[in-house]
Amino acid sequence: MNILEYENTQELKSHGPEDFPFNIYLCSIPLDFAVVPLHWHNDMEIIYIKKGDGKVTLDLEPFFVQQGDILIVPPGHLHSIEQCEDHSMEYENIIFQLTMLMASQGDACTEEFFQPLLQGQLLLPGCFSRNAPLYPKLALCLDTIDEICKTFPKGYQLAIKGQLFSLFYALASSVQAPLPRQKNKSLDRLKNILKYVETNYHDKISIADAARICGFSQSHFMKFFKSAMNVSFTDYLNDYRLTMAARLLLSSSDSIVTIAVETGFENLSYFNRMFKRKYRCTPTAFRQRSGY
Repeated sequence: MNILEYENTQELKSHGPEDFPFNIYLCSIPLDFAVVPLHWHNDMEIIYIKKGDGKVTLDLEPFFVQQGDILIVPPGHLHSIEQCEDHSMEYENIIFQLTMLMASQGDACTEEFFQPLLQGQLLLPGCFSRNAPLYPKLALCLDTIDEICKTFPKGYQLAIKGQLFSLFYALASSVQAPLPRQKNKSLDRLKNILKYVETNYHDKISIADAARICGFSQSHFMKFFKSAMNVSFTDYLNDYRLTMAARLLLSSSDSIVTIAVETGFENLSYFNRMFKRKYRCTPTAFRQRSGY
């Protein structure tokens, strides 16, 4: 998968055809990319580790995963995927809309399980390792889906839906209470500021601007952001801008100066210095190394 598909903090990409919104992406870290930045979307996502190891973060909780692990990401939950040290990891992203399993009205499955899950009123365990009691059932469903998707036989949609219903039946026994209201509110505030950075990173963004978005004083905001993200807001903003700059270097023929300005860096020497610190080469070398 191209890293450009992860450009937005709130991912809006469509997955699969409109009449069957389901897809599987085979991904490799760091071959495809070193990190999938923190983001969320309205689709259901299952991350199935096929080989190697890495780190997956779900609602700011880190999981150090390895071959076989299964991670459940309900709609609207923040998550990221990244490389650990110099290790590699291959995994499947199984992404689909819960609505493909939901009836329009008068359906117990929809009203008692899928709708509450979609609205964040139910919480599922984030990670299942091989020794988890439910693991064999979950893995069997996902492995069966993999086999179906090798040939896509006639009626494959029925078979995939059947396996997804079986998977959710297994998960139903592990449903937990929703997140505490205070934690939900904090995550919503974090989503708001991450979305603000995504849409305004090319402009000047001050601590005062960010604090106002969250409804905090500047000092409270800085503590809140550092506690949630384990990095200062300024460092996060610079890192996000550098990520966008790297993507522009690979996807456009604009000059280095133009890209620096477009990603919020007014000082070219500062941009070059920060870029080299993150990517261990100059912007020019980065572009040449990638064949652009």
